[in-house]
Amino acid sequence: MEENSRYSELNIEGRNAVLEAFRAGKTIDKLYILEGCKDGPIQSILREAKKSKDTMIKFVAKERLDQISETGRHQGVVAQIAAYEYAEVEDILAIAKEKGEAPFLILLDGIEDPHNLGAIIRTANQVGAHGVIIPKNRAVGLTATVAKTSAGALNYTPVAKVTNLSQTMKDLKKEGLWFVCADMSGDTMYRTNLTGPIGLVIGNEGNGVSRLVKENCDFTASIPMKGQIDSLNASVAMGVLSYEILRQRMNAELKK
Repeated sequence: MEENSRYSELNIEGRNAVLEAFRAGKTIDKLYILEGCKDGPIQSILREAKKSKDTMIKFVAKERLDQISETGRHQGVVAQIAAYEYAEVEDILAIAKEKGEAPFLILLDGIEDPHNLGAIIRTANQVGAHGVIIPKNRAVGLTATVAKTSAGALNYTPVAKVTNLSQTMKDLKKEGLWFVCADMSGDTMYRTNLTGPIGLVIGNEGNGVSRLVKENCDFTASIPMKGQIDSLNASVAMGVLSYEILRQRMNAELKK
């Protein structure tokens, strides 16, 4: 199959088609519904959508729905299918356990650019991270663009979607993980111990890590910079910090 068709965007449009997609267990990232539409079929779709923790529901104006629609026959509802299935956080921890390794997770706080997410997943695979965790709301999901940009890494690196990133971090702390947040105000990454069971938190492209998520981090780490620009692209920052984590892990193994 050709690359461009393999990763083509997939919309499901029309009330019956969307309802059947939910009932068939399709992974639906986003559900767009016409504002003010509250009839029986729409309520049935909403009930099915609310059973899924992966689906973000948006009520939009007709003009917006017309833009999203590929057929022009949406009947007030459009569903966008995820390009890949999501994993559970427990699945990611299980992978680390099977490998006999301390968990290494990447947590993304509101990454909205699909190219950034795809690049992060690709790098996560290269540095040996066991998985990536993304929030349900205000963030891009596993779209076709993400899949293509990951260059196949989605076949090997699981991605979990959670409703509340802060709560997920609290739950993971009970499993022994600690969290480091990428932040320019933190200690330089070379002076920070980044070994052990760790979650690397990367923030939104514009606003960085949100306050609530940052409050759940144990440390902040910064990347030394010598230029006139004081910030990096989110996927680049993740790559730099991830390779420092990998370097420290390899050094720790050599000392055993």
